[in-house]
Amino acid sequence: MRLAVGVTVAAMIAAAAAYAISPRHTPPLKDTRVPLARMQLDTLARSAAGIVAGGELGHILYSADQGAHWQSAQLPEDRHALINQIVFATDNVGIAVGHEGWILRTEDGGKRWREVAFDAKGNGPLMSAARVAPGHWIAVGAFGLMMRSDDDGLHWQPFTVEGVGDHHLNRIVGAPDGRHWIIVGERGLVMLSDDAGANWRIVPPFYNGSLYGAVADPAGAGSWLAYGMRGNVFRSLDGGQSWTRAEAPGPVSLFGDARAADGELLLAGQGGIVFGSRDGGAHFSMLRHGTRLTFTDLLRSPNGWLIASDGGLRAYSPDLQRELAAPDEQLAQRDTADQPTSGARQ
Repeated sequence: MRLAVGVTVAAMIAAAAAYAISPRHTPPLKDTRVPLARMQLDTLARSAAGIVAGGELGHILYSADQGAHWQSAQLPEDRHALINQIVFATDNVGIAVGHEGWILRTEDGGKRWREVAFDAKGNGPLMSAARVAPGHWIAVGAFGLMMRSDDDGLHWQPFTVEGVGDHHLNRIVGAPDGRHWIIVGERGLVMLSDDAGANWRIVPPFYNGSLYGAVADPAGAGSWLAYGMRGNVFRSLDGGQSWTRAEAPGPVSLFGDARAADGELLLAGQGGIVFGSRDGGAHFSMLRHGTRLTFTDLLRSPNGWLIASDGGLRAYSPDLQRELAAPDEQLAQRDTADQPTSGARQ
């Protein structure tokens, strides 16, 4: 009897061991999704790849069908640093800038990116970039951080402008003629260049709050608009030499701008607010308000508007009064078998 029991137990142990080491099918892992409808997004741009968005944790995404479906771009490193702006100099060549001095460059419209600068010490974020002349880029950021590239964004070096000090620099914007540029920043800082970014001068202070963005006259007539904290909007008609306050309907901070198809100038910011002006920025009216979101960037789409916010990407009707169906969240990364193992995202 004891022998029979022993043999049975031994057989059971052997069978269990054989099963444990036997090959068998592993159920596929659930797709990793990027929560586009919930994540913080700071920037939207158009390129040869379609629409490109960037924001939280270093995510860059692109859509080839006007925002209906999205895919994650391929990045060389998962830096998890916030992307603050993406800008394209051509349909294919673009630069993305973010926290920790992170600069990425693309040559295919934003599907694949190459890291060209990163500050491992994390001394400060870069907030904005622009190609100020053929082959020449400037990026600006916190604590007076200014970077320059003279080989079309492949290599970058810091530079300084007297008087900037530790001011945060929030946005660099060019006029249609390509020669005139403006940088706006903290404590009302306004810098101007008349020679495609080669030299800069600081405008005498006219406002003590932060300016987050600027707009050039699309007709190239030499006028500028600067906007920022608490709904403050300022206008210059003499190339930035003197500034007057525009009429704006609410004390909310403004972070993004765009032009409607009919030329109306739009400014967007806290509380889902959008201001509109039809007289070149002299007067603004309230176009929409009443949401907990903070709008950070706007982009026209065939069905209306795509708006980046701290609560994800939103689609709105042409008059901005009605939110359309949320953008598709099916942002599955490609099957793991197709992904490189170096940490790149696709």
